Amino acid sequence: MPEGGVPHLPHSEILTYEEMLRFASAATAAGIGKIRLTGGEPLVRRGVEDLVRGLASLSPRPDISLTTNGQFLGKFAKLLRSRGLRRVNVSVDTLDPRNYRELTRGGNLEDVLEGIAAALAAGLRPVKVNAVLLKGINDSEREVFSFIELSRRLPVFVRFIEYMSPCGSLDETFFVPADFVRGILEELGGAEPCAGPEGGGPATYLRLRRHGVTVGLISPVTSHFCESCNRLRLTADGKLRSCLLSPTEVDVKELLRKGAGNDRLIEAMRRCLRDKPNRRTMEGAGPNRLMSGIGG
Repeated sequence: MPEGGVPHLPHSEILTYEEMLRFASAATAAGIGKIRLTGGEPLVRRGVEDLVRGLASLSPRPDISLTTNGQFLGKFAKLLRSRGLRRVNVSVDTLDPRNYRELTRGGNLEDVLEGIAAALAAGLRPVKVNAVLLKGINDSEREVFSFIELSRRLPVFVRFIEYMSPCGSLDETFFVPADFVRGILEELGGAEPCAGPEGGGPATYLRLRRHGVTVGLISPVTSHFCESCNRLRLTADGKLRSCLLSPTEVDVKELLRKGAGNDRLIEAMRRCLRDKPNRRTMEGAGPNRLMSGIGG
């Protein structure tokens, strides 16, 4: 997030939960079976548990998951599980408390760790921990070892993610390739490919031979997965996007507020999917808004 924060939108420009559920109902009718709440930070919006309950009441019922920075997960994990949440991803880029405060502009790592424990206690499975490695900031072997040790102590799946610049191209300033982690895994006795946890995301998984820990690698830069990507993103202000990095959007909010039925909403989804970019069209094309406003 920018140091000075981001401009706030008036409530009238943001989708209501009822509108989100209306869209989700059309999406599940069209065959979409997985819905993830992300952000920004989804747990800062009042009543998020009611949205989860509404999603869980859809027929056919989708697989509901959440991506969070973990700051409020300790408060909400049990409640969200009771409302129908199944899985959770926790974004935490370092397990060093001081480094965490600097990266998050004042966040408390202890709150995140308590949130992970609360998610496990509530029965959310799997719990995935996502770490973006940044050159010169959190790319030391000690940092990587700390995440592997977390996986040894707790039943969580750590995934290391390559930093992706806003334009989708290689940014040498912060970029750390996935092969850096592979090299560390070799130092720890080697690793072999294995099946990952439930979720169907873009990660490849490796199991450490010596420790039995499973580590995920997500490589949007060195090994992009555009050809197999089947995700759509609905922003908080009602724009449907086929890709984080493409500026192309379909205005779903307008359709919803004009009373569009399932047929028109599903056609909007199909149009968005047809516009999904491949690697060639993605390269060098920056998004028309900050990632925090898209829901990466």
